[in-house]
Formats: sequence, structure tokens, C-alpha cells
Amino acid sequence: MRDKTQTNSAAPGDRLIRAGAVVFFLGAVATLVTVAPLFLGAKPFPTYMFGLSMLMAVGFLVAGAGVLRSVAVGRRQARGAAPGASR
Repeated sequence: MRDKTQTNSAAPGDRLIRAGAVVFFLGAVATLVTVAPLFLGAKPFPTYMFGLSMLMAVGFLVAGAGVLRSVAVGRRQARGAAPGASR
């Protein structure tokens, strides 16, 4: 039997996961840029750069929300496809 999901179709949480990955990556770059002067003995960056490092946590949370949304939709679809699931 063929799989009913097409390979190019996007699940409901996929956009959140991708957006979270991009935000996480930006936060990782900001963290590297912020920490680099401490190891190189240069003048530290302003305080707001440390705030940009928090984008890693925000990206992680956004991607986690996308995974939870995808799981919730999958469970809902599985419940609807189960025999005797009509209420």
C-alpha cells in the first residue's frame, strides 16, 4: 500500500520547526560573536549582544512548539483513523 503523505507536503508544525532552527542558528552565531572577544583579549561587546544570545533559547522553544504541534496533529489523525473512533 502506498503512503498517503506526499514527500513534498508540509506537516502543520514544519514551518515552526524551520523558523525555530533559523532563530537558533542566529542565536548561536550571536553567542560565538559575543564570547570571542573574551578569548581574544579584545574589548567586550555591548550588553545587548548578550541579549541576542538568548535567541538560541527562543529558537529552541519555537522548534519545540512545532514538534508538539506536529505530534498533536498526528495523534488527532490517528484517532480519527482508528476503528470505532466515531463519536
